[in-house]
Amino acid sequence: MLASAAPVLAANLGDEDSGRRWPGFAASAALLGAGAVFAFPLSVGAIRAGGMGLYRASPGPLPRASFGDALILADAATLLLDGLRHDGDGAAAAAGGPAVDGQSPDLALHRAEIDQATGMLTMQLGTGVAEAFARLRAYAYTSDRRLADVARDIVARRLRLHRDPGGNGAP
Repeated sequence: MLASAAPVLAANLGDEDSGRRWPGFAASAALLGAGAVFAFPLSVGAIRAGGMGLYRASPGPLPRASFGDALILADAATLLLDGLRHDGDGAAAAAGGPAVDGQSPDLALHRAEIDQATGMLTMQLGTGVAEAFARLRAYAYTSDRRLADVARDIVARRLRLHRDPGGNGAP
């Protein structure tokens, strides 16, 4: 998870794939009552702060809406950890901290809202997270608006993107 900076979703710790992938962990987690485990990296750009693990007692996939919520929670946890690392005050550190990956220092303050808008778009558009984020960015670009401003309007329900009837990916 941390090496790829991508979530790891194990919907059934009792299946052959999980047993092969994590021979010790899968069996031990099942003994402790976990049927499925979902891990999300806590990262900003190239900075890896750790991971957030979720589990459920019964095997089964993580629902789409819960996946979006978990991404938002992972980002919020990352911001809190990063703020504590800087000066103990997450908001002050994000607002006055150094730029991350060449981005504006205040981007971190808007990240949770951007992720929330992306999650909302997955449901509105019936797409995956990557496509929903691409649509969010495309809309901001074509309307000559900041990504954070478009995300804020989507979260506040002042803006709704619709499914593309032509299938060409345009908002």
